[in-house]
Amino acid sequence: MDNTRLTLDYYDKNADAYVKSTQHADMGVSLTKFLSYIPKGGKILDLGCGSGRDSKTFKDAGFKVVAVDGSKELCKQASEFIGQNVICSTFQEYIPSEQFDGIWANASLLHLNEKDMKSVITKLSLYLKISGCWFIAIKCEDFEGFRDNRFYKSMTKETFIAFMKQFKDLQIDKITITVDKLGRGNSWINAFVLKKAR
Repeated sequence: MDNTRLTLDYYDKNADAYVKSTQHADMGVSLTKFLSYIPKGGKILDLGCGSGRDSKTFKDAGFKVVAVDGSKELCKQASEFIGQNVICSTFQEYIPSEQFDGIWANASLLHLNEKDMKSVITKLSLYLKISGCWFIAIKCEDFEGFRDNRFYKSMTKETFIAFMKQFKDLQIDKITITVDKLGRGNSWINAFVLKKAR
């Protein structure tokens, strides 16, 4: 099986524990910053919604949300928590049917290798409106491989910035480094990336 399938198998088998451990993590600072880029009532793609925590926050704040996750078990639990259907699809296979004001990819793209990450960002950026915002959070370290039965592609701040320069219509507006909200000891890159007109 490929990296994606093995990672999704982990989430399917551990969905209950994952939801319990993440559903109440505080993403307030990043959420507030992200929403400052989104027009009132705008449409957000939650790419890798997990427990549905952030999608529910967006929806409760009056935004339109499309939530996507590759784990069938997480989709079931997130659908119930959010109060709307979650699309079950890998990022590689997902094709949107609409345009978005923002794409929220919180700790999700990091489960792709660099080639697939580039492909997914390139594809989904076509569905992001001009001046729309990507939020991308990945672990801040130099690592690629399996850890805790999941595949991770992590980057340093410098390698992430270099990686994002491949996308001619995207520009990093702000980047911060934060400590893990669940007390796991690692740091995260939090990037707010805007789509510009070519």
